Amino acid sequence: MLKRALLTFIAVLFIVIGIGPVLSMLGKSVIVDGNFNLQAYAGVMTSAHQWRLMGHSMALSSLVTILTVSVGVPLGILLGKTNLAFRNFFTAIFIIPLLIPPYIIAVSWFDVFSKDSFFAHLFGASASTAITDLLFALPGCTAILFSIFLPIPMLLTMIFLRTINPQLEEVARLVSSWRVVMRGITIPLIMPGILLSAMLVFILSFGEFSVPNFLRYDVFPVESFTQFSAFYNFRAATAAAVPLGVVTLILLFAETAFLRERTYQLRQSPQLDRLPQIELGTYHKWLLALTATMAFVIVIVPIVVLAIKSASISNYIDAFDKAGGSLLRSLVYAVIGASLLSVLGFFMGYLIQTKALKWWRSIDSMTIFLFALPSTVIGIGLISLWNTRWTNFIYAAPTIIILGYLAKYTALTSRISVTELAQIPPSMEEAAQMAGAGWLRRMIFIVAPMARRGLLAGWLVGYIFSLRDTGITMLVYPAGNETLPVRIFTLMANGSAQLIAALCMIMIITTLLPVASLWLLPRIMTRKINR
Repeated sequence: MLKRALLTFIAVLFIVIGIGPVLSMLGKSVIVDGNFNLQAYAGVMTSAHQWRLMGHSMALSSLVTILTVSVGVPLGILLGKTNLAFRNFFTAIFIIPLLIPPYIIAVSWFDVFSKDSFFAHLFGASASTAITDLLFALPGCTAILFSIFLPIPMLLTMIFLRTINPQLEEVARLVSSWRVVMRGITIPLIMPGILLSAMLVFILSFGEFSVPNFLRYDVFPVESFTQFSAFYNFRAATAAAVPLGVVTLILLFAETAFLRERTYQLRQSPQLDRLPQIELGTYHKWLLALTATMAFVIVIVPIVVLAIKSASISNYIDAFDKAGGSLLRSLVYAVIGASLLSVLGFFMGYLIQTKALKWWRSIDSMTIFLFALPSTVIGIGLISLWNTRWTNFIYAAPTIIILGYLAKYTALTSRISVTELAQIPPSMEEAAQMAGAGWLRRMIFIVAPMARRGLLAGWLVGYIFSLRDTGITMLVYPAGNETLPVRIFTLMANGSAQLIAALCMIMIITTLLPVASLWLLPRIMTRKINR
């Protein structure tokens, strides 16, 4: 009884937090002075400007998806299946752009090709201008989003490779080369991961706001944000956001129909230590050089340029003076958001994994839908729901930022929990139940301790995404409560390039330092124990 009541309460709470704002936004957009009115949506359907935005958004997302999957899948195979040297190091390097606010990568590449850059001095002002023109257009926007989302197909490929039964490849290797085995066995087995990564990249790039906004490339998320923030036209902003929601729903239905069951059954191979590796042989040094070059160009160059641009103590003093409070707020909000996300995601994951409620599939779909929904849409929805006289204590407080984090990122922590809980034998909880332990006691003393790795991973992921969030926070933050990503974004209009570079470096360090610490700590403890 307690189990069903608590899980129902958590599910309903999530619906109020996440789905409530979306429904409120849609409802208010079609009701004008108490009457049903679709004029705003008719304007979207008949406007040539809106159709041009749709073409821009589709072209950008399609190009980014094709490029990331075409490069990310081979890269994932190279790092997850071969004997390439420094594989863990390269994996960590390629992940970095995904961990920091996306527009920081755009800022850094603008600094690479700016008029006073080393590139301009080396190749001339005309070359710098030509590259900058490409940067502030579809090619530049595509290249930057490619570098940001490349880790998604790379990581999913590596994860799905670890689920393959090694005996299938070993038997095939007796009669065929690795090329034939990969084409006939390995690639088909990891195809759900490849398709899932393609969907994720398309959805995330379709809803990305900060990079196109910085590069002045018109897409739907920018239009929706502009209508709301610049003109405060709520109905026009909602109408501009609807195509984003429609595309998200279509892809969500496709994921549910073709991939959801495959990802539910995702299990790490019990013979992980026996997974056969591809020996690169004479190709090793060439592939190592190619991987190192790609990591250097995509990740190292932008960060080094920011570090050089900000290489002055006075720049960092100025940065802390102008944004020290924003940095502290970012850390506090990220810690609170991560803690709540890990708890909410754990119970949501338990609900989904054990199918404790009949409508568990709907709950799972809601979390995925909200994660796929662009941040600007969720932000407008939160304002629509909570901007009332009775709920001003939420709307005018940082609470609304935390609610945005919970709505947007619960899918991440719940999916991590589902994967971790799937590794726990049901007999463990059943044995405790037979011994007389109640459900809540079993959760606290049996299930949660055994799922501690998933809880820690969920907390870390929640921290990273809460810390880097820009779209939701920029729309909903109360006056005087802006976070560091928002502060950097607003200072770009009139701040010096050196100040912006210093703030970006502070943001990168703030994000990566706890990630590196939590990644190194288990390895240090293991070495001490072995000694």
